[in-house]
Amino acid sequence: MKPLKVATVFSGVGSFETALNNLGIKHEIVFACDNGEREISGKFEEIKKHILGLSSIEANTYVKGLYDATRKPNYVKQTYFANYDITEEKWYEDIRFLDGKPFKGQIDLYVGGSPCQSFSNMGKRKGLEDTRGTLFFEYARLIKEMQPKVFIYENVPGMLNHDKGNTWKTIKSVFDELGYHIQMDILNAQDYGLPQNRKRLFVIGFKNEHKFSFAPKIPLEKTMFDYLEEKVQPRFYLGKKGFEFVTNPIYFGRAEVNSPIIRTQKANQQFNWNGDFVFQPIEEVEHDADILKRAYVGQYKGQTGVCRQLTHRECFRLMGYPDTFKIVVPNVQAYRQAGNSIAVNVMEMVIKSIIETGVFE
Repeated sequence: MKPLKVATVFSGVGSFETALNNLGIKHEIVFACDNGEREISGKFEEIKKHILGLSSIEANTYVKGLYDATRKPNYVKQTYFANYDITEEKWYEDIRFLDGKPFKGQIDLYVGGSPCQSFSNMGKRKGLEDTRGTLFFEYARLIKEMQPKVFIYENVPGMLNHDKGNTWKTIKSVFDELGYHIQMDILNAQDYGLPQNRKRLFVIGFKNEHKFSFAPKIPLEKTMFDYLEEKVQPRFYLGKKGFEFVTNPIYFGRAEVNSPIIRTQKANQQFNWNGDFVFQPIEEVEHDADILKRAYVGQYKGQTGVCRQLTHRECFRLMGYPDTFKIVVPNVQAYRQAGNSIAVNVMEMVIKSIIETGVFE
């Protein structure tokens, strides 16, 4: 099989690219695109009018200038460039101004999952009325312009029932109009080797019809504890207020302690004691003066001990990233990037299932 030519939008920190690397599949990144959760002040129509007639390179340069003017760093880009083989001219800041026509017929695999907050149960569920929701149409526009052999679209399952199913009906009709043959399913990370209850909708589209099926589930053989670091810095341990919050049963749903299978990681995990936490009996830390200086020692389920957050590395491990993956951004951003990613193990399974169809031979 020749090296795959791949393109991603809403690229995040590259779960798709990591999956390809893990599988040993040779590939070329034609382009990646992510604005790093930043916003520009210019109106969409005015920017489109300005770049009309410019080359793809000139338009990309102009849009990057608008984002640079915000003086806000693109943390997603920092992580992506630290981990993958990509040059500046192959990076786009904003899908709305990315012209897919120059890439027509050049893309083997096109991947993206438009921001899920519009459809998530955790969000306000404004769906396609939300600006983030309408970015789906930009994803679909690029399919029409580029005509990739295969696309992978990922989002939260809430997209299917939002607005009594009307949102999905609209999205499905858009996919159908593109002329692609699609297969879809809701996949859970815990069914593909990761101890995380993370359900996501995957839509696979083939330009030409191929016999495709998602790989069968596999038994889960590991727990959260298999992904924990041996030595953890004192800064991850909780003080009195945090300890009492996460161990209080009334806050179950926001915080969970020592769960073998963690809940879905999310962008705001670990913020205000939100997410999964680790309780350690006092015997495990009693000889570490730095931890005891930082941590509150309390009672949990009849045991005396301390509680801590998951570390950034543990969060990335629980998303399927290897320890060679470089974490180069500040504390809050690292947690956001892990929580916003796609589970790598699930992406590996999807890629293998697509390749088995022979579509790239």
